[in-house]
Amino acid sequence: MNQPVYIRAAASISPQQSEPDYRALLDPKLIRRMSRIIKMGAAAALTCLREAGVTTPDAIVTGTAYGCLEDTGLFLNSMIERNEELLQPAPFIQSTHNTVGAQIALLLECTGYNNTFVHRGFSFESALLDAMLLLADKEAASVLVGGVDEITATSRRLLTRFGLFRHTKAGEGAAFFLLTGKPSGSDLARLDGVHTFRKLSTIRNSSTDEGVMQELLSFLNGRDFDMVITGDERREPLFSDKPHLTYKHLSGEYPTSASFGLWIAAGQVRSGAGRVLLYNNYLGIYHSVYLLSNATE
Repeated sequence: MNQPVYIRAAASISPQQSEPDYRALLDPKLIRRMSRIIKMGAAAALTCLREAGVTTPDAIVTGTAYGCLEDTGLFLNSMIERNEELLQPAPFIQSTHNTVGAQIALLLECTGYNNTFVHRGFSFESALLDAMLLLADKEAASVLVGGVDEITATSRRLLTRFGLFRHTKAGEGAAFFLLTGKPSGSDLARLDGVHTFRKLSTIRNSSTDEGVMQELLSFLNGRDFDMVITGDERREPLFSDKPHLTYKHLSGEYPTSASFGLWIAAGQVRSGAGRVLLYNNYLGIYHSVYLLSNATE
């Protein structure tokens, strides 16, 4: 989608780096009942809105591939240990994928549009496209959109057994953005377009695949850029004549890690890097590309 929107503010929490003091952002009484993914998502969302100076957005859209794995594990273990009898309802209620978006809405008392996308490696991109459509159709003036996923000891063992972390380290995190359809004069960046495509290529060769480059050039459609940001530092730069940054050595790999990459890219634009091309692929199958520029251009 090439309908530009403006990133008013953004916030990210990456446990690979450090986690904030959640007590400074959330009610300590609520924290006791929150799993890690809910704390990450809620804290990132509230920090984003605080930076934007907005109390309540018109809509909330969230993307997650795994959902609340910790609560899912608690419920499944409880089923086994209790022989499927006298089960506690709280872990089940909090295990659903839309729990993070719902909790944010409850904290903000936001009764507007609220949707969660669960599309594997395109979960965050689907949420972002939905937010952009809401703005383009003027169904909302501001949309809080984010991507969030967690990893637990059980999921790490299972995913490692499937070979997922053979070439990269496991990751998790939450990143939220406040998007608007009109500039405010203090925006981080302008998001000029988003494009997703699916290609069944191998992990090792996906970023240098000729088809991937054709997709990127088609998306650019002659538009120039000043910097490339990609997820994997192992590969050769996509455009060797441009400055090149990577980010998954900071965040690790997870299905919605593109949200962390978008946070990095928006910060680079705000710092004066010019127009930034962000490219992400998950498992060499789910590919997404973003183009960001200065909001005042």
